Amino acid sequence: MRAFLYVFLTVILFGCQQDKQKTNDKATSEASGQASGTQGMESTGNATNVYWGDTHLHTNLSLDAALGGNTLGLDEAYMFAKGEQVTSSTGLSAKLSRPLDFLVAADHSDGMGLFQSIEAGEEWIMNTAQGKRWNSMIKSGEGAEASVELIKAFSQKTMDMEPNDPELQKSVWSMTVEAAERHNNPGTFTAFIGYEWTSLIDGNNMHRVVIYRDNKDKTINYLPAVTYDVQDPESLWKHLSAYQEQTGGKVLAIPHNGNLSNGLMFAETRINGEPLDESYAKERSKWEPLLEVSQTKGDGESHPFLSPNDEFADFETWDFGNLDFSAVKTKDMLEHEYARSALKLGLKFKNELGTNPFKFGLVGSTDSHTSLSTADDNNFYGKTPHAEGGADRWKKPFMASDKGTIYDWQSVASGYAAVWARENTREALWDAMKRKETYATTGTRMTVRFFGSFDYNQDDLDNLVDKGYEKGVPMGGDISNADGKSPSFMIHAVMDPEGGSLDRVQVVKGWANADGTLGEQVYDVDWSGDRKIGSNGKLPAVPNTVDLEDGSWDNATGATELKTFWTDPDFDPAMEAFYYVRVLEIPTPRWTLYDQLKYNIKMDDEVPLTTQERAYTSPIWYSPN
Repeated sequence: MRAFLYVFLTVILFGCQQDKQKTNDKATSEASGQASGTQGMESTGNATNVYWGDTHLHTNLSLDAALGGNTLGLDEAYMFAKGEQVTSSTGLSAKLSRPLDFLVAADHSDGMGLFQSIEAGEEWIMNTAQGKRWNSMIKSGEGAEASVELIKAFSQKTMDMEPNDPELQKSVWSMTVEAAERHNNPGTFTAFIGYEWTSLIDGNNMHRVVIYRDNKDKTINYLPAVTYDVQDPESLWKHLSAYQEQTGGKVLAIPHNGNLSNGLMFAETRINGEPLDESYAKERSKWEPLLEVSQTKGDGESHPFLSPNDEFADFETWDFGNLDFSAVKTKDMLEHEYARSALKLGLKFKNELGTNPFKFGLVGSTDSHTSLSTADDNNFYGKTPHAEGGADRWKKPFMASDKGTIYDWQSVASGYAAVWARENTREALWDAMKRKETYATTGTRMTVRFFGSFDYNQDDLDNLVDKGYEKGVPMGGDISNADGKSPSFMIHAVMDPEGGSLDRVQVVKGWANADGTLGEQVYDVDWSGDRKIGSNGKLPAVPNTVDLEDGSWDNATGATELKTFWTDPDFDPAMEAFYYVRVLEIPTPRWTLYDQLKYNIKMDDEVPLTTQERAYTSPIWYSPN
C-alpha cells in the first residue's frame, strides 16, 4: 500500500475513539456484574459503536462440515473468532489479524450427531446401504465426496436413514448451548446461541440461521426445528412463536443465499402454492428482520440482468443453479432471489396487502464450514477444509453434477455483519439486529453511518450522530409524512485501516409506481478525487492500481473518509420507496492473487485476481402513510 501514510493518522484517531468506547463498554459491563448477561432487559438508547461479527459459521458438529474433513469443534471456533491462534483441520496455523466482537456458531439442526454415528459405524447406520457406503468413504479419505452425496440425498429426500435422532440432537444441542455460555463474555465478546434451519426443497435453498437473544436457562431444553419432513418456512415461524410463548425468550431468523433458491426465496406465492396474504406478510416480517446478502457462495445484492444500468451489479455472481446443482438457473427466477429486487417486491405487496413481507435489513457472514470465521482476502481459509490452502485449491471442484462444475476459485472471501449498538452483549446486539441497525460488508471493516429524515439540513453534518437520531432515523428505520418536503440523508463512511481507501458512496433507491410497476435508481452522492459525472450520467471508474507482481496498491487514489448530505431529487410523496447505501472501495487484491503470489503459480485467465470490496447498509423506508 504505497500511499498509505497520508491517511494513517485520520484512520487511527477514528479507531482509537472506537476502541475507547469498547473499553468503556467492557468496564461498564464488568462493573455491573453481567457475567450471565442482562436477561430480560431492553437495550435502550442510541447506538454508539459498531461491532463486527459472523452470524453464520459451521463447526464439525455440522454433518456436511465433518464429512468434508472439519475436525475443529465449538471451542476452536470461538477461540479463533476471539483472535487466538488455532491449528486448522489440515494442519495450518490460523489466526485473525483482528478479533471479531461476536459469533453465531450456526451448525445445522438436521443431522445433529449423525456424522459421529456414521464414522463410528453404529449398527443403525450400517444397516443401510448409504450408511455403509459413507462409512467406507470416510475411512478411505473421501469424506468430501460423501458430503456431496449426503446433501443430494437429503435435498431429494432419498436417505435410507432417519437423519434426526432425538437423543443425538439433544446431546449435540446441549454441547452447542454450553459452549456459547463458556465463551460469552459480556462487554468483550458475544457468543450467541443459534443454529441453521436447513430447508432444501428439491435442492432449492431456503436456509435460515436462527439466533436467540437468550441464555442457557431458556434455550437448552427447547430443541431446534428440523426440516427433513417439513421444509416450509412457515413451520419454522410457528416453532419460533412457540418458543417465545413457552419460554418468554426472543428469537429471530436470517435467510441466506436466495441466489441458490431457483426463484423460491422471495416467491410471490407460499410454498403450498397459495398467494401471499396479510397474515403471511406479517409473520415473515416479524420473524425475518434481516437477510444475509453476501457470503462465500456469492453476493446477493443484485444481478446484472435485473439491474442493467448498474455497472457494479455483477459482483461475485453465482447464478449457476440451485444449492445441490440438481437444476440450472433460468432468468425468470432471478427477480425472486436478490435483495434489491425483493425489497422492490416488498413495496408492491405493501400496496396490495398493507404489510411488507420483504422488509429486511442486511448483514454479511461467511457460511464457512471450517470453524474459521474469516472473510479476509489475505487470510482466507476457503469454504471447506479441502480448500483451506495449497497451490491447487483454486482449481478444485466445489460442486459438480451433470449440470456443470463450480470451482473453488469462484468462492468468495465474504462477508461480515456490522451491528450498531451501545454495548457488546447478546441483548444489545440482538436488539440492534431486530431493529435492522446493521450493515453487510464483503469482508472489509469500513465504518458506515446512514440517517434519513425530512428535517435535516446541511449543518447537521457537523453533529451527524446526535442530529441523526434526534431529527430522523438510522439505517433500518422508517420515515413518512413528507408534508411537501423531500427526504434528506446523512452518510459518513470511513475506510478500513487494513483495506482499500474509498472509491464512492452511492444511494440505491427503489420504488413502487401507482400502476404496480417497480423502479430503481443508483445515485453517486460522494466520491474521491476530482472526477465529474459524465454526459452518460456515470461517474468514471477509479483507477485499478493493484500490482499483480507483488499485490500492492495505491490508496492515494481513494479517500480516507466520505461524508455527505443528500436530498432525493426525484422524490414522489405518493410512492412507497426505500433507500440504502452502497460504499465501494478502490480495487484491491482478491484472495486468488494472494494465492498466486504465495505459491508462485499462474491461474487461468478467467480467474479474477482483484476485487472491489463494498458495504451495503440496511434500507430506510418511506411510506406515504
